[in-house]
Amino acid sequence: MSSNGLKTVEVEKDLGIMITSDLKCSQRCEYAYSKANRVLWMIRRTITYKEPKIMLSLYKTLVRLHVEH
Repeated sequence: MSSNGLKTVEVEKDLGIMITSDLKCSQRCEYAYSKANRVLWMIRRTITYKEPKIMLSLYKTLVRLHVEH
């Protein structure tokens, strides 16, 4: 290798988990929050009959897995 140096990487995604160089989880939490928010808005936008039982089951299956991650 000539005079080319290696770049420093701040964030790396491994097995679907974002790992930062300082090992703080703030970026991972923001990513999970935004992903859950997008899924929640997709549910609100596409479901016309919003019965509480249906909305709760959709929330549990689609949104909660992103928040718990």
